[in-house]
Amino acid sequence: MGEGAAPEVVALARVVARLRSEIVDLESVAATKAVVERARGVLMARAEVSADEAYELLLERAGRHGHTLLEECWITLGQLRVRKSAGTGRISAPTASTTGPKEEPNGTSAFSRRRYVVGPHDGDGELNRLLARVADGLAAAHGGDDIAELLVTVLGGATDVGAVMIYTVAAAGGLDLTGSAGIDEGLAAQWRHVPPLSGVAALEAIAGRRALWLEDPDEDARRYLLIGDPPGRWPTRAWVPVPGDGQPRAAIGFLRTRPGPFAADIRALLRRATRLCAGLLGASGPVRDAEAVEAVGGDYAAAVQLVLDTMAGPATLLTPLRSETGEVEDYRIDAAAPESVDVAGRRGKELVGRRILETYPTVAGTPLWEGYLDALTTGTRYEGEPFTYEEVVAGVPRQSVYSVRASRLGDHLVVSWICHDTSQREVRRLADMERLGNLGWAGWNLVTDTVTWSDQVYAIFDRDPGRGPMTLEELPGHLVPDDLPRLGAAVERLLGEGEAIDQTFRITTGRGVRHLRIVAEAQTDADGTPVEVHGFFQDLTAQHDVEHALQESERSVLLQRGMLQAERTLAASLQDTLLPIPEQSLELAGLCIDVTYVPADSGINVGGDWYSAIELPDESALFVVGDVAGHGLAAVGTMAQLRFTAKGMAITGSPLPEVLRRLNSLLLHTSSDPSGSATATMVMARYRPRDRRLIWVRAGHLPPLLIRGNRAEFLEQPQGPLLGATFEASYEQASVDLLPGDHLLFYTDGLVEEPAEDIQACLDRLAETAVRFLREGLGENLAPTLAALCTAHRDDICVLHVHVPDEEVS
Repeated sequence: MGEGAAPEVVALARVVARLRSEIVDLESVAATKAVVERARGVLMARAEVSADEAYELLLERAGRHGHTLLEECWITLGQLRVRKSAGTGRISAPTASTTGPKEEPNGTSAFSRRRYVVGPHDGDGELNRLLARVADGLAAAHGGDDIAELLVTVLGGATDVGAVMIYTVAAAGGLDLTGSAGIDEGLAAQWRHVPPLSGVAALEAIAGRRALWLEDPDEDARRYLLIGDPPGRWPTRAWVPVPGDGQPRAAIGFLRTRPGPFAADIRALLRRATRLCAGLLGASGPVRDAEAVEAVGGDYAAAVQLVLDTMAGPATLLTPLRSETGEVEDYRIDAAAPESVDVAGRRGKELVGRRILETYPTVAGTPLWEGYLDALTTGTRYEGEPFTYEEVVAGVPRQSVYSVRASRLGDHLVVSWICHDTSQREVRRLADMERLGNLGWAGWNLVTDTVTWSDQVYAIFDRDPGRGPMTLEELPGHLVPDDLPRLGAAVERLLGEGEAIDQTFRITTGRGVRHLRIVAEAQTDADGTPVEVHGFFQDLTAQHDVEHALQESERSVLLQRGMLQAERTLAASLQDTLLPIPEQSLELAGLCIDVTYVPADSGINVGGDWYSAIELPDESALFVVGDVAGHGLAAVGTMAQLRFTAKGMAITGSPLPEVLRRLNSLLLHTSSDPSGSATATMVMARYRPRDRRLIWVRAGHLPPLLIRGNRAEFLEQPQGPLLGATFEASYEQASVDLLPGDHLLFYTDGLVEEPAEDIQACLDRLAETAVRFLREGLGENLAPTLAALCTAHRDDICVLHVHVPDEEVS
């Protein structure tokens, strides 16, 4: 570029040059990865070993002969004789055996284990031999058509796959057909380019990074635009995305000539065959050869981190930190596997950069510390005996039993460990948690077809532990028929696609119908095939029974009151139950009543404050104000139970202390609070108009405020603990004669309580304010006026104002 070029042009030229250099480097890495993948496939076929074993064999040969990994790969490929079929130029793959994995005719139900059990991985069976033949053929494949024909030839006999179509994502977001076999030229030309339309299974598989198994022709035709002939020729299809470092850019379609679902071993075979093709299709997985270090900028720890990221179990890379004299003072964690965790709960890469004496400060001077030093000095692998390690975190001592292994890697240590959590205390804690939560753990290994149940699961299903866990085929026989389709769909999502589920269902046992919940997730292998599922079953029957009992209690109280409200809909009844009327004024037994209710929050987070003001059959009046601890549906359920039961018992003429005693017993036995027994406070009063006497009781509630003239005083409180606290509770009653002109306030604590302020000061302020408002002529609106002073509604506010009118002058 000329010397007179503008600075911004020079800067742009430099950026372009750097990007070109990076593109060249990336193309070089991609080419190297493809060579490694081909050489690994050749060794898989010749030596009948797994992909990992083939890679290790290449590394071993390169080291023995003094070659680089890339040189050894080219030597291995040079020894391969490419077999061409006459006149076609296509690669001729070994003939597939007809004795490969087949799907059983009866494996069609969502509750069939045959659909999901995948069998052992990387064994010596036919599945591995087929994959080895695919790898052998890929070493000499050129282009998508070669790959497609190879897959049909090798896998067709074992899977009934009659055609293969390979699509890659085009620049405009559509699909381009880059390889096909088993279809004619006209059909290939028709589907050469697929625009980015919705309902294209291949596009959905790539975008969702998961395989799509089209097993129902009628349903599939409604949901998707079927690529190829009508379903009659290929009634079932699979679209498997080609895995890569990031978002997949290609998918392989397997068109099968037989109907019915894909069995688990067939799905695993097609997934792994697709994975083998990733290198040639430009979407191979993470770089695993010697150039990995260069790909991360020459960072040794980063290269090790790439390896640790693929490992199961805890492991770390430790770098010794030495003093000026060369002695090891500490070790720094420079890489960590995802399952690595310290006593404080830090996991995986959260540990990177921390020192051993920071994460495990008491390990210095122990045999473990000496074992690290010996392994680093002599190169001898250290394997320690199990030991108990105690650490104090947040003031709480924690004990764990570990077994540790350490091996030298250059000037570093690779340390792995196992945490033995088999103490009887932990076992008891788990059993108590299952029993108290009425839930049990379950797991199913789809490789070994081994099902594990905890003891509580047997109790939930009312099953004899001697019979062992229930099989998947047995489950439909215990389900309520209406729940069979929904649970079947959930099972297919979990075991077929590896999606987590949270599903409720009902079963029939010797104890009747049980309402259960299953929460489960799947663990998949590298190809996305579910190989293990684990989760828990929870018995929700008690919760369901409580909800049903609440509805029955409400219906019973309505009948006792003699009200014609039985025809109301359930929704209107629940609305009346959950939220009192915000404001109302009424006259009862010659008294003027003014009520205000202000909730702390709206929506589902309603509280448990409530009131009642009704006329009893003997023409007396009943006033009740209550406050249930907490918020939410549990508090509302308890509130509704207390509210209606108190009304019903008062209507029948029960003495007020007896009403509180029974409510206390009821709350202790039928609490709807899932965290334990709920508690509540309550004040209840009955007013007789013939002698103006007010008889009242309390259960832990704040005292009523009586205002007579210009003087306000709180009524002397009778004995009465809060409801739900103890079975030994007893309640007394008190009485007061009201005079014309008297004002009486019943209220909940939201009206007076302030954080960090003494309750007596709060009560005194209420008395002074109420007297001032009455003096100012606000008696008719005393309840809403007092409530309006509380601008920050931290709690519900309920105020019931009773006024005895002045006697009329005759």
